[in-house]
Amino acid sequence: MPNSNLVQLNSSGRQTRLAPAFPMEVFSDAKLAVARLIEIFEANTAFLRTNFQALLDGKEFDYRVRAYYPQVQIVTDSHIRLDSRLSYGFVSGPGRHASTITRPDLFQHYLENQLSLLMKNHDVPIVVGDSDMPIPLHFAFYDGTHVEGGAAAAKLDRPLADVFDLPDLTVMDDSIANGTYDPADGIMPLASFTAPRVDYSLHRLQHYTATAAEHFQNYVLFTNYQFYIDEFCRMSKAFLDDPDSGYSAFVGPGNLLTKAGDNDPCSGSEPAKPPQMPAYHLKRPDGNGITMVNIGVGPSNAKTITDHVAVLRPHAWLMVGHCAGLRNSQTLGDYVLAHGYVREDNVLDKDLPTWVPIPPLAEVQVALEDAVAEITGYDGYELKSVMRTGTVVSLDNRNWELWNQPELVKRFSQSRAIALDMESATIAANGFRFRVPYGTLLCISDKPLHGELKLPGMATDFYKRQVAQHLEIGIRAMEKMRAMPADRLHSRKLRSFAETAFQ
Repeated sequence: MPNSNLVQLNSSGRQTRLAPAFPMEVFSDAKLAVARLIEIFEANTAFLRTNFQALLDGKEFDYRVRAYYPQVQIVTDSHIRLDSRLSYGFVSGPGRHASTITRPDLFQHYLENQLSLLMKNHDVPIVVGDSDMPIPLHFAFYDGTHVEGGAAAAKLDRPLADVFDLPDLTVMDDSIANGTYDPADGIMPLASFTAPRVDYSLHRLQHYTATAAEHFQNYVLFTNYQFYIDEFCRMSKAFLDDPDSGYSAFVGPGNLLTKAGDNDPCSGSEPAKPPQMPAYHLKRPDGNGITMVNIGVGPSNAKTITDHVAVLRPHAWLMVGHCAGLRNSQTLGDYVLAHGYVREDNVLDKDLPTWVPIPPLAEVQVALEDAVAEITGYDGYELKSVMRTGTVVSLDNRNWELWNQPELVKRFSQSRAIALDMESATIAANGFRFRVPYGTLLCISDKPLHGELKLPGMATDFYKRQVAQHLEIGIRAMEKMRAMPADRLHSRKLRSFAETAFQ
C-alpha cells in the first residue's frame, strides 16, 4: 500500500505536496507486477485530477502538486540469457535497467508478455514502484480533456505551471529509439520510449485520427487515398457479417463503434470536423485485427502518424497506395513490391541518416508476395506479369514531373528504381527506426515518364478496377503475418548493438 502524502521543499522553501508514495517492491509474477503498475498509475493520476478540480472549484494552493509515473526495473549481474534466438525479451548486458510506464491498463497484455520474457530469460525478479519522473497534469486525463480550456473557464489568476507539472519536451525525444541515448545515471532503458513520450503520442493519435488509442489494432495499413478507406469500410462490414471471420467490431472516427451483427453504431459520435488522418479499426478481441489510416499525401504526414502509432508497438505496418511506374514494361494496375528505397523524403534525415540501409524483411516480403499470388490467381513466373519487385523512390515534391527530366531519368536508372511515390520510404524507415516490421505494396496509377499522366477520367476507371483487389491483398498479407509466431515476425535484423528489452 502507498505511504501517506509527503511534502518536499524546493530551493526557495516552497512546499510540494506529493501523491501517496509507492515504495519499490519485488515481483516474480508478471501479472502481479502489472497489476501494481496499474494501481500506482491510477492512484497518482487520480491525485492530480482531484487537485485540478479543487483548483477549478476555487481552492487556494500555496504549494505545488506532484505525482510520479510508476517504473519497472530489472537488475542483472550476468551476460547469460536463456534464449539467444529472440529479438526481444532480454537486456543487452549486466546492470540496472529501468523504464517509466504510462497507461498500464492499455498496455496490460503487452507488459505482461514483456516482463514474463525478461524474468524467464534472466531468472531475476522485477521491481516496481514510483519513479522520479513527474506526471504532467495534461497526461492525467485520458479522454482528450482540454486542461487549459478548463482553467480559462475558471478564470484562474495564476499559471497552471505554478501548481502542476506541465509537459516537458526534454524527456520526450527519440534518443533511445535512435540509438543516441546516453544514460547519465548509468541506468539503461528497458523500453524505446519514456512514459511522457508515450502519453504525448496517445494524445496526438486522438487528435489526428479522431479515434482513441485503445481501438488501434496490432496490424496497421497506411494509404494515401480515400478510395481505399471506402473499400476498407465495405469489406469490414462483410467481415462482421461473417460469424467465422474472427472480427468482432468496427470503429471509425469519433469512436463510432459497431459490433458484429449490428447495423448501426452503439457508441461514439461523429466528430465535429473531419480529422486530418482518419483511422478505421476492424477489431478482434485479442487486438490482432487491422487498423487502416488515410495519411493523405506526403512524407511529413507519413512520419507524423508513424511516430505516434509506434508507441503502441504494433506487430507490422504496411503501405498500400498508388505510385508512378518508372519502367515502360509496366502497365497501369501492376503491383510493386518494394525491396529497397531511395530516400529523398528528407523528413527523417536527422533521426536516421540516409546512409543507413532499410533492408527488406523476409517474413513481410513473403507474406505480401503470397497474398498477391492468392488474390490474383497468378503464381511462379506468371506472377511477374502483374507484379515487380524492386526499388521505390520517395520524394518530398509532388510536382517532381516539372523537374529536369533527363537528370531524373539518369538518377532513377542508376538506383534501379521501378516506382516513385511520396510516403513509402518514410513509413519503411520509421519502421526500421522503431523496430516495427514494415513493408510496401504499391499499385501503378500512372507512368509520367512514358506519357501516361494521371488524368481525371483515366483515374476514375483505374480506381474502380483495382482498389478492391489491392486492399484485399493487403488484408490477406496481414492475416498471413498474424498466423506467424510473434518471435518470428519481429526480426533480429532490426536490433542495434545495445538494444532495449521490450519489443
